[in-house]
Amino acid sequence: MSWQQSYDPLHGPLSPIVAALPLVILLGLLALRRVPAYTAALAGLGAALAVAIGVVGMPASMAGRAALLGVAYGLLPIGWIVLNVIFLYRLTDERGVFIALRRAITGITSDRRLQLLLIAFCFGAFFEGAAGFGTPVAVTGAMLIGLGFPPLEASALSLIANTAPVAFGALGTPIIALQGVTGLDLGSLSAMVGRQLPIFSLIVPFWLIAAYAGVRGMLEVWPALLVAGVSFAVPQFLVSNFHGPWLVDIVASGCSMICLAAFLRWWRIGERAEKQQEQILRVAHDDARFVRDDRGSQAGTSMRIAVVPWLILIVVVFAWGTPQVKGFLNHLSAPSVPMPGLDKLVLRVSPVVAKPTPEPAVFLFNWLSATGTAILVVALISGAVLRYSIGELLRHYLKTIAVVWRSLLTIAAMLALGYTTRYSGEDAILGLAFAHTGVVYPFFAAMLGWLGVALTGSDTSSNVLFGSLQKITANSLGLNPVLMAAANSSGGVMGKMIDAQSICVASTATGWVGHEWRILRFVFFHSLALASLVGVLVMLQQYVFSGMLIR
Repeated sequence: MSWQQSYDPLHGPLSPIVAALPLVILLGLLALRRVPAYTAALAGLGAALAVAIGVVGMPASMAGRAALLGVAYGLLPIGWIVLNVIFLYRLTDERGVFIALRRAITGITSDRRLQLLLIAFCFGAFFEGAAGFGTPVAVTGAMLIGLGFPPLEASALSLIANTAPVAFGALGTPIIALQGVTGLDLGSLSAMVGRQLPIFSLIVPFWLIAAYAGVRGMLEVWPALLVAGVSFAVPQFLVSNFHGPWLVDIVASGCSMICLAAFLRWWRIGERAEKQQEQILRVAHDDARFVRDDRGSQAGTSMRIAVVPWLILIVVVFAWGTPQVKGFLNHLSAPSVPMPGLDKLVLRVSPVVAKPTPEPAVFLFNWLSATGTAILVVALISGAVLRYSIGELLRHYLKTIAVVWRSLLTIAAMLALGYTTRYSGEDAILGLAFAHTGVVYPFFAAMLGWLGVALTGSDTSSNVLFGSLQKITANSLGLNPVLMAAANSSGGVMGKMIDAQSICVASTATGWVGHEWRILRFVFFHSLALASLVGVLVMLQQYVFSGMLIR
């Protein structure tokens, strides 16, 4: 028997206040000290279930099934990525690969600000474009730890860097999903997002380094930041406007890495700044908490072997993400498992959608095509190259499971919370509160996307959640529907910093489980400020720079 969502169960302003309780409890507990992330996630899940059943009126059996579906998606693909990235990291770290990698990157630049830029912004954007779903934060966080960055900086700065590429992540999946729920032209949506995010691709490198080294430290390396930003923003605009959403991040990140590396081969920072960085490097390299001693047999890994795991990772993850390979692997594995008692039994209704629409509830058991499987393949190949025996690989994998099980529990609970709010309509209740803002709605259209990603942990999920609402609200207020839908995706990328799933991935990758509250406190202002800037840009595009619009 089907169930229809209710978007004003308490008949007034109390409805959005109560619907916000799970998110408030989750983020509030995460921000408190001595509260483990899995405790906060389970408390938020409990609140979401209580609101869904006790306030919204969702049948308890449906709410439970929605939570179980979220658990499944938390473990595959998200948890599967985290588990295998940490496995790969432990294998390479054990053989001294990061010592050789640090020497290679130092050969390009000894400045830690520029190392951060190269890895977190440029390299991370490639993994966002090829895989998405937490992969860039997991990979770059682990790499930064291996290069000597403290855990808080490695975690938080990886999250800040992973913003501007997110809307075109996983070969354009968020934009493709947005087109699916809005019915708007895919090329128009891609082009509109491509007229918003390149501005932030210019801003984020400066913002990232200012967050790490302060404004003065950022100004000392501004030419390199400008090169990285421009060489990413220009291809991002061109590919999104004249080709489509599929290869935007791949092309832009490749151009940015090449241009920045070439620029750094001849450009040098001032003598004073260089001496300061040498001192920072010396302190960091001598700190036994973060970097292993360069002496000993493990440091003997040659440069040629040290770069092999990362070259394999780039090639395999990119190939795994192509439609041809993904389609072939999906054909070999079980494609989908409908959730009984939930699939197409929940109806979304007006004003969230134009006509009653049954919500599919299908678990895609695509374990072969999952990015985590690609990373596992990379780890096994790298293990062979690094001369691990089968027994050693098995022991390391079991140790990795022992290290990350709390994080897997947290991620599963986070996704269970997100799926409960989605199928119960709690997310739509919050979204409709934004839709009543009238003439300033363009600003809140971006903030709605930000909220969607903070709730679900995914720009794709946020677009599926609020894309139709954005179009309906735009038409009712006489606004540009393509702009409002694009604002949902562009604003959403800034919410990627504070969603609990991404914070948990970052803390696991950097070995800082239990300190999620520190990461959240570090990134929250940056997330809110950047999302607000997206909202201001959308307002200007709607009312001032109308020539930027696609009609």
